[in-house]
Amino acid sequence: MSKVVKSEEQWRQDLTPEQYQILRRKGTERPFTGEYEKYKGDGVFICAGCGQALFDATTKYNSGSGWPSFYQPIEDKAVDEHSDQTLGMTRVEVTCSNCGGHLGHVFPDGPRPTGQRYCINSLSLKLDPKKD
Repeated sequence: MSKVVKSEEQWRQDLTPEQYQILRRKGTERPFTGEYEKYKGDGVFICAGCGQALFDATTKYNSGSGWPSFYQPIEDKAVDEHSDQTLGMTRVEVTCSNCGGHLGHVFPDGPRPTGQRYCINSLSLKLDPKKD
């Protein structure tokens, strides 16, 4: 997939105001309010901004954090990680490697086999359910 490049006006037209706030302005949805926070089915979570596959539902788990959590991306090159020094703390921001959209953050307190917790905003995702 070639990298997605759009003007801010194009992003505003293509995304809901809430998606724009998270994906393009690095916002965060309130904990325990996201559509996929309690999702337990099959499928692949794709970027709401560009449609790139990001996380397989088999790697989703209940972290208790209030956001959908995954222990690994669908492939390493699906997401980029950046140092985030906002809000007076140091975290690792996770973005879509294809469009640069903000997804959430990754923390080193997840389950095996990776020990990672990709804490992702539901509004930055869309579910592509697996067909039987």
